[in-house]
Amino acid sequence: MTPLTTLITPDGDWVAAGSPEFHTLLGDSAPDYDSVAFAVRNLGFIQLKMFDKSLIEVELHPRNVELPALLVAQQQVQSAPVGLYRIKYFDTEWRSEISSSADHTISRLSELCAPEFTQKSTDRFLVEPRDLSVLFDNEENQLRPLAQKWRAAFAHFDPSVISLAVVHGLLPRLMIAGVKPRKSDPVWRFIGAGHQWLGGQYLMRGLGEKVEFMPDKDYGAWATHYYKSVAHTGQPRYDLITGAIHYEDETGKPLKLIHYERLLLPWKTSTDEVFVTMCSRLVDAADADPKSAYSPPRPSNVIKFAKSS
Repeated sequence: MTPLTTLITPDGDWVAAGSPEFHTLLGDSAPDYDSVAFAVRNLGFIQLKMFDKSLIEVELHPRNVELPALLVAQQQVQSAPVGLYRIKYFDTEWRSEISSSADHTISRLSELCAPEFTQKSTDRFLVEPRDLSVLFDNEENQLRPLAQKWRAAFAHFDPSVISLAVVHGLLPRLMIAGVKPRKSDPVWRFIGAGHQWLGGQYLMRGLGEKVEFMPDKDYGAWATHYYKSVAHTGQPRYDLITGAIHYEDETGKPLKLIHYERLLLPWKTSTDEVFVTMCSRLVDAADADPKSAYSPPRPSNVIKFAKSS
């Protein structure tokens, strides 16, 4: 039985394999390889196969799938007049799952494709998520004006965001990363002068570089996860962080244990790029927000790691 096969582009459009439109998106007018498999595994395409009225198969590489494509695939699963649903997906290898429930299949697709919102704590970076309402309710918190601006502007970024940061003394603590749909790795668009721990040279040359390539590579990889998550979900994050971070310009590049509040906000732009602003402020047990009843954790393994470096 020959299945009816269609492709969904990362933008959520339909395209036929082998068509001129497909070759344009592929960037190769005469591929001498399995172009469909390449597009699914590397470019974020989703392949749908309908086997008469018995089975629909969704083939994808979850890590590369964009939200518009996922929604189209889920819509097809929901409306397909079949009795069985199969997901074929790439992890470290190709895997396959089958179900008789459309709802379960739709949920499973969401689970596979969802950006990891909470990363496991490591010895160096511990995260305590907070409710954003805590920030809005605290008029004394320095980060509050930026959150208010984001809400009032309906998450649309314009030059007035920078002006507000200047007025409220937030510019030195501000960082902006850009995340494009097909290039999901965030890159720096702005780095405030207050982030001297990165080193003077990086403050000058870091713009346009990927976040993961920060001098402290472990910190860069850890931070990249959160920038991508906020950009892809469109949801802000307000966290309290305990981290042991390398200070580049100090002799021996020491690790220092710090506690800080971090506000990550996703902003829409005039292009398809999402800006994620990060603004932070250092805190300690004495300076913690009294309304939060928060006392920054001081796990012994982090402290020992910091002192031993």
